[in-house]
Amino acid sequence: MSTMDLNIMLSQFDAANEEDKLCQSVLTVLGRQVQPSCQKTCLETLRILSRDKRVLAPVATREGMLILGGMARLRAGEEEVDNEKSSEEDALSEEEERVVVEALKCLCNVVYNSPAAQQVSVDVQLAHGLCASLRKARTWHHEVGLFTLRLLFLLRDWHAVRLLSEVLEHTLDVRWVGPYEAARPDPQALTLPAEDNERAMEALKALFNLTLSYAGGKVSVVSSRVRNVTVKVHIAQELLGFKYFYVSSHAVNLLNNLPVSCLDVLIDVPVQGGEERYGGKNMDAVQMLLDFMEKRIDKGSNYKEGLTPVLSLLTEGSRQHREIRRYIKVLPPLKDVKIRPEIGTTVRNKLVRLMTHVDMGVKQTAAEFLFVLCKESVDNLLKYTGYGNAAGLLVARGLLAGGRGETQYSEDEDSDTEEYKSAKPFINPITGHVEEPMPNPIEEMTDEQKEYEAQKLVNMFDKLSRRETSNHRDSVRSYKSTETEHSETEHDRNWESEFLHSDNGYSL
Repeated sequence: MSTMDLNIMLSQFDAANEEDKLCQSVLTVLGRQVQPSCQKTCLETLRILSRDKRVLAPVATREGMLILGGMARLRAGEEEVDNEKSSEEDALSEEEERVVVEALKCLCNVVYNSPAAQQVSVDVQLAHGLCASLRKARTWHHEVGLFTLRLLFLLRDWHAVRLLSEVLEHTLDVRWVGPYEAARPDPQALTLPAEDNERAMEALKALFNLTLSYAGGKVSVVSSRVRNVTVKVHIAQELLGFKYFYVSSHAVNLLNNLPVSCLDVLIDVPVQGGEERYGGKNMDAVQMLLDFMEKRIDKGSNYKEGLTPVLSLLTEGSRQHREIRRYIKVLPPLKDVKIRPEIGTTVRNKLVRLMTHVDMGVKQTAAEFLFVLCKESVDNLLKYTGYGNAAGLLVARGLLAGGRGETQYSEDEDSDTEEYKSAKPFINPITGHVEEPMPNPIEEMTDEQKEYEAQKLVNMFDKLSRRETSNHRDSVRSYKSTETEHSETEHDRNWESEFLHSDNGYSL
């Protein structure tokens, strides 16, 4: 069948009223042996139609999904790759690759919009075919691998975890030199191409969706390779160019899905000359998270989606790992207490400002992070933030009267500087800083002015006293009047009752 014949067939339908028939006709054409140009036109038509959930019934069937899978060169249920067949199929023409890409786009739309199609995909083990395709997609067009990853994101098949990890390793050119150690990136290496950035982000999003679906279940047995790859994403920041910012966002989201116990991989990576005060731990990844957090704060927008994940990650890491908490220098020993805690350009100043942010989630996350860095001690938190900034967190936790949170920490060390100790008696606990003494307003007044102001104050007190006395008398008078009316009413009721029940009264 030629493209002209297809156009004649499609023109016979009113797309506004017969979309179902149109979808069925397109599938019928795709089920025949037609030229790649005709297949591409059919798939483009179906891709547009598949945006409408109401017309997907003909496509969301076993037959329809197998036809689209065939167009995408997917072998449903087959995860292993035949090297000989793979080498033959790698020699696809540009037009044939466009057909594969269009078929994958159609599958993405159909799976996203149709629960029935999602179930059929599970029944025919479409994810296994995607995994097989992904293993050989490195030699294909970039879009083939990209939309294969997006379809895996939608299908959320747990068996794809290892393969997605391998895709990340290949895309980021990870070279393992030990079980938990990746080789440092070459400083002279070229910036990672935009296409590789895009594939890395899609792989991270797919892993995020998988771990989110199995939170609290299978996620506890995620292979260490997944965690190591996320570490590698941060270590490779020099290679990722402009889009590193967005790749790191997806890596942080993925790390947030993993159990807190998995975060030890971030600091257990071997390092030459690890600092003893941090137990010889490698703090490269933690420093990159801190840098990323500050960049997100400085961006000044989209805090809820862009900043709260990294704040939550650092909070839980600091709560569970003493070395991480000690490394984070957000709250250094106080020296200058003449400036309000929220004023300045340090990370501490920026976080304190967020404690009064209009978004409840942002302010709570920022306050929780600082609270954990203070070992959940109310006194320490007030020292660094002031009572006014910390009031929201303390109310939420029921700690307005002071005390500590529930987590157990090591004993506090005396980290107060001499400057802070000398200034402590003069610090305003509400604002958290030493306020400049206010000038005495009566110092420059003459005796006549002082006498006038004193007399005005006496008159104000007298007026207030008279008003309170008058209000008191009115309330007493009103109370007595009410009592009198109540007594008279009760007396009348009692008299009427006695009269009605007496022998001299009328019998009703």
